[in-house]
Amino acid sequence: MVREKEVRARSGILMLMIMLIAIPALLGLTLISVKTFPLLALIGLLLLAVDLVCLFGLFTVAPNEARVLQLFGRYVGTVREDGLKWANPFYTKRKISTRIRNFESGKLKVNDNHGSPIEIGAVVVWRVVDTAEACFEVDDYEHFVHVQSESALRNLATQYPYDSHEEAGLSLRANPIEVSERLKTEIQDRLAKAGVEVMEARISHLAYAQEIASAMLRRQQASAVIAARAKIVEGAVSMVEMALTQLAAKHVVELDNDRKAAMVSNLLVILCGESQAQPVVNTGTIYQ
Repeated sequence: MVREKEVRARSGILMLMIMLIAIPALLGLTLISVKTFPLLALIGLLLLAVDLVCLFGLFTVAPNEARVLQLFGRYVGTVREDGLKWANPFYTKRKISTRIRNFESGKLKVNDNHGSPIEIGAVVVWRVVDTAEACFEVDDYEHFVHVQSESALRNLATQYPYDSHEEAGLSLRANPIEVSERLKTEIQDRLAKAGVEVMEARISHLAYAQEIASAMLRRQQASAVIAARAKIVEGAVSMVEMALTQLAAKHVVELDNDRKAAMVSNLLVILCGESQAQPVVNTGTIYQ
């Protein structure tokens, strides 16, 4: 495995000034000595050619950018210091961006942990931290990030249900923070070999597939109604219990079991009914 080795290149400004001064000097020397000293003119031409070749060693490095240097296929090092630099003109200088980048996957259609088809998408924030691994360990590190991120997202979606009907269970919809952390960890494990750091990963799109969306919507509505009804009944029972307790404590009225049952029935109908209750005047007793 090739690891990044940072090297410091020479100042490009200094080398450029030297070469710009040397070019006219060598050219003038060659023209002056071409008739009187042919050998000196030939040396001047060779030095002029070398000076021109050295111009190809100049390169620039922008902020949050790196240059990977190679000499005839051998990795020499990485220049991260920004500015105008100069290195061996025979070095190949590959530009690698170390800026923070975003990748948004498309809407992937997968089956969740319960086998229900869902649509899911994610946003991955990443950057290159090891330029040598990014260049030499994978063929195309950007394509590698895209493919592995989508693969990790598909794998994650199969491990969790869209909705969990158990309070202790995790689900894609109810636990976005935990699921995002798991997604980030899984993507990082896949991209570590490419010299890439995953800074953030979160789900950007989550929905049931169209063929079951309407059925799942009715299911969610039914679950919401049941939950609401359970809460209403719980509150109604508490209110009835409180009413009976206070009536008995203040000796407002003495109720036998039958009258208590009738009172509980009437209160539950009033408190749990969807429509407004209509009072009925009872002129007799409950025993008639």
